[in-house]
Amino acid sequence: MGLLILFGLFFGAMIAGVPVAFALGIATVAGFLYEGLPLFVAFQRILSGISVFSLLAIPFFIFAGELMLQGGIANRLVRLAAAAVGSLRGGLGIVNVASSMLFGGISGSAVADTSALGSILMPVMKDKGYDADYAVNVTVTSSIAGVVIPPSHNMILFAVAAGGVSVSKLFIAGIVPGVLMCLCLGVAAYIVAVKRGYGSEPFPGFTVLAGSFIVALPGLFTAVIIVGGVLSGIMTVTESGAFGAIYALAVTALVYRELSWEGFKAAVAGAVRTTSLVMILVGCASAFAYLLALYRVPELLASALTFVSSEPVVILLMLNLILLALGMIMDMAALILICTPIFLPVLRDLGMDPVQFGIIMMMNLGLGLCTPPVGACLFVGCVIGGVKIENAVKTIWPFYLAIFVALMLTTYVPAISLTLPGLFE
Repeated sequence: MGLLILFGLFFGAMIAGVPVAFALGIATVAGFLYEGLPLFVAFQRILSGISVFSLLAIPFFIFAGELMLQGGIANRLVRLAAAAVGSLRGGLGIVNVASSMLFGGISGSAVADTSALGSILMPVMKDKGYDADYAVNVTVTSSIAGVVIPPSHNMILFAVAAGGVSVSKLFIAGIVPGVLMCLCLGVAAYIVAVKRGYGSEPFPGFTVLAGSFIVALPGLFTAVIIVGGVLSGIMTVTESGAFGAIYALAVTALVYRELSWEGFKAAVAGAVRTTSLVMILVGCASAFAYLLALYRVPELLASALTFVSSEPVVILLMLNLILLALGMIMDMAALILICTPIFLPVLRDLGMDPVQFGIIMMMNLGLGLCTPPVGACLFVGCVIGGVKIENAVKTIWPFYLAIFVALMLTTYVPAISLTLPGLFE
């Protein structure tokens, strides 16, 4: 009955339109009252959930991404990608994917990627004769590179929810799966472009390519500072995030000189707003997870899955499908904090490394950002592209399929996500 009250109130509040963080809080308080537990324990769990040193890196990562969004880094990365791959058939679609891989690896945010690159590339693609739905589909699906390729603040949330998994290992583990996913999306973009008869742009020459790289290099170096500082052991994740934000401020204000005072204020406001939402969510999810453990939900789930099948291949497929379904109806950060303590014990029993599971979860829930009914990236992309959601969804399936192929490879071939972290041990 306690479990029914917990999940019933949570999903009921979600259906009623209550924000996820508050829905978690309402359900948690009701669960504590039902069990006769003191409410101060619930608030202790909330405070302990956000009193984690590594979480301090999240506002720095978010602020760095906001600064780059306002300061012109995205424009230079787009020009670099256009010079490198724009000459291929349907080149602007592939440019879109390559730009997402570059910008997503710096901003760490899929929504920021969709907003920044969509505003730049979608009008250009339409002017060059590309269909609006194609422009939206490529932009939206490639944007989830930002949650897989490091640095990603969602990986920090997973590390906290998983009980101390190394953030640096998660960062390294996301590189190959993220690039693999972008390669699959690039193939899908090319095939659809050929089928629709889109043209290509002339190759500008190696001189222009080298010049574009040099101009974009200061922006690209942001990711080197953040990820390199962690991997080298010189800085903690929090320190690297702080240095990354300082560097992004210096580059956008002093090198590119495109960060205005209004842009700076917008970046600060955006970072404060997003960080506040994340921290409230983390605290409420921590107390919610306490009740999940009290009700032995992980053990119940493991029993249910093994009742259906004892084959690891089938269990992994079922977990992927569950995560994909949940990602379609819930916020990514909330799912990371709720599902990790539920699913991780099951996968540990199957012998899966927590780092590999972290990357699988990022890809699954990242796909949820591109799917209705609550896909934030899909909504943003459709608004920018001026396309109805139902029209975009009708033609987006080749890109969903490309991401699913990369997801299945990452799930069933552990070396894809674990080889690089193993080299740095």
